[in-house]
Amino acid sequence: MFKSFVIKKRMLQVFIAALALIIAAGVYIKWNGARTVSSQPSETRIFELVTGEFKSKTEDGKEIESYVWSPGTIIVNKGERTELRISGVNGISHPFVIEELGIEGEVHKGKTTKVTFTPDKEGIFPILCLTHKDMHSGGPMVGYIVVED
Repeated sequence: MFKSFVIKKRMLQVFIAALALIIAAGVYIKWNGARTVSSQPSETRIFELVTGEFKSKTEDGKEIESYVWSPGTIIVNKGERTELRISGVNGISHPFVIEELGIEGEVHKGKTTKVTFTPDKEGIFPILCLTHKDMHSGGPMVGYIVVED
């Protein structure tokens, strides 16, 4: 026993139209979801740093000190707009340079210095305090900015 199934022309047209609509919707959703989003962050990434000091005395009573940036290392992405907010906690003044990034500034005790930059190359770039360059001057006071791709 065979059952016959009759497809009317109108039913076939509705089926084809519905199938085309489903395919078009799928293509639109796929295309819309596949749009490239800018890899550049729209906001500035902020890092808070402070100047720190370690003090101690030697066995003969001589006071020794060493200054640091804290944190000592920050990691940013190449092309990422970055702001350093460096607060002076210890030491009167800390003039500094980040030579390879073309940055210079000075941090004063009780104040915050803001430096904004967008690194265009990868690498490890030292933040050097110009006052505390070696052990005789309470240093070296050096921190690092690591720029990754």
